[in-house]
This record gives sequence, structure tokens and C-alpha cells, in this order.
Amino acid sequence: MTTGPAVEDVAPTEAQPQELGEVLPESFAGVLGSYERHLVAERDLTPHTVRAYLGDVAGLLEHAHRLGATHPDDLDLRALRSWLAKQHSMGLTRTTLARRATAARVFTAWLARTGQVTTDPGAALGSPKAPQTLPAVLGADEAEQLIRAAADLADDGSPVGLRDVAMLELLYATGIRVGELTGLDVDDLDDGRRVVRVLGKGRKERTVPYGAPAARALDHWLDRGRRQLAREGSGPALFLGARGGRIDQRAVRTLVHRRIAEVPGAPDIGPHGLRHTAATHLLEGGADLRSVQELLGHASLATTQRYTHVTTDRLRRAYRQAHPRA
Repeated sequence: MTTGPAVEDVAPTEAQPQELGEVLPESFAGVLGSYERHLVAERDLTPHTVRAYLGDVAGLLEHAHRLGATHPDDLDLRALRSWLAKQHSMGLTRTTLARRATAARVFTAWLARTGQVTTDPGAALGSPKAPQTLPAVLGADEAEQLIRAAADLADDGSPVGLRDVAMLELLYATGIRVGELTGLDVDDLDDGRRVVRVLGKGRKERTVPYGAPAARALDHWLDRGRRQLAREGSGPALFLGARGGRIDQRAVRTLVHRRIAEVPGAPDIGPHGLRHTAATHLLEGGADLRSVQELLGHASLATTQRYTHVTTDRLRRAYRQAHPRA
């Protein structure tokens, strides 16, 4: 057992609990409601993430109640370990168990910090070590083919084509998350300095640079494409859908998968795969970890360090293929 993994880029496991509080004693139901308000108002998490955390915590409290607990102070390390052990017996993966252990630790730390329990049982809770899986990424030539193919299709000047090229260029140039991309407004771009203001997780703001190809694609979209899709009520959204509203994340994911499918031999990745690709290419090009951490908006350097596994693995494969005595 070891401490939990960094989970900044992966949402907690989403559960589908019964109506929250339905099978819980009043004290547990009340604390669950307070925790929900904390996640929404103080941590400013997305609705999806709030649902995921509440699902995990509701499952923990239901399990503790079956063991005889009726008050938050009845939660102890035995109950937490028993909850994880039961899920392990159900065949859940190590990654899922590690995320749920993290959700439990965050919850019990909040209980202790707010004085609802005398000690924090989650402080001693370990997590199964999640397997180190290397994220699929595009090669530099594949990334170039991806954007070149999209640009060829946009040669007719269609607003959707110009938009798609601009989104692909910006995703690859900056490594921003798909939710950050769809949340951008026109005023978030500083074309003079070639930087974009991004509102990341926890509403933390950061400034990310982009290069000349992305700048050209954005100029074409803003000058010729966006005005054709804009409607009354479009607001300041940088990227618009076909009906003039702010484009949603699902449409961006569909676009990325469709365009990458057109690149021979490329792995099937979505917008998050382009984020992995951007980080990997930055490190392979000589960028230092701290700079990549800032660009990606990672709170922990450990999250950024996983990309070094990708570059090391590629180096090892190249060595085996090229060196006569490998």
C-alpha cells in the first residue's frame, strides 16, 4: 500500500448512489449535505466532479452504517479499509480503488478540519498503487498530418472548417483541457503576445503561450469564420457551435476523434490525448518539468512527471531499434 496517486487530470470515479441520504441515519445525511455545499461553494468543483465525490462518500457512509456507525465520529480506519476491501472483492481495478481512497481521505480531512470528528482516520489510509500506464500520444509527424488534413478541408473557407482548425491548433499548441478550451472567451486571447488566459481547475487562472500556426488559425477563425456563426445571444464565447451557441465539450471530442481517425497509423485519442501529446513533445524538445507544469496547470509536479515515462519509453524503443548491441 502507498499514498494515493495524483488525480488532477482524471475525475473521481462516478458512482450512481441511491438518492443521497435515503438509507443513511440523519447525522450522516446531514454531513453529506454539508459536504456537498463545501464542494460547490468553497472548492468550486464542476457538477460532474461533485456528483462523483458524493457518490464515493455516500457509498463509504452506507458501508460504515452497516458496520454499526451512526455518527461521523464513528468512522475509523477499520471501516475505511473494510470499505475498500469490499470493493476490491467486487473486482474493481486498482486505479478505481486508488481514486476512491483519495475521495475518502479528502472527506475525512474535511471532517477533521471542520471539527466534526476528533481525529482524521483517513490520514493513515493507504491506496493500492495504480499501474503506470503510458498515455497514447501522437508522433510529431502525426500531429502535423492531423492539422494539415483539417486545414485542407477548411480551404473552402467554411466557418466550421476554420473553427475546427483553430481548435485543433490551440489544443495541440497549449495542451489545455477540453473544458478550458470550450470556456474561452474572445477577450481571453492576447494576439499581440500570443498568449491565452485560461481558467483551470479550482478556477485557477494561468497564462499559456501559443505559436504562429495557432495564431494564424485563430485569426482566420475570428476574421472570417466566427462572424458567420455568431447569432444574437452568442455572447463572448471564442468557439461557437453550428447554431451560434458556445461549443460544448462533446462536439470537440467528436471532432478530435474523427480527424485523428483520418491520420494513418495514429492512435485513437481525444482532446486529452492531444494534451498528453503537447506535454510529451515539449519535454522531448527540451522543456523543463517546472515549465511544463505551469503550462498544463498541474498543482503537483508529480502529475507532470508521468510524461517523462513516455519520453523514456520512446528513447528505450529507439535504442533497441537502432543500436547494434542493444
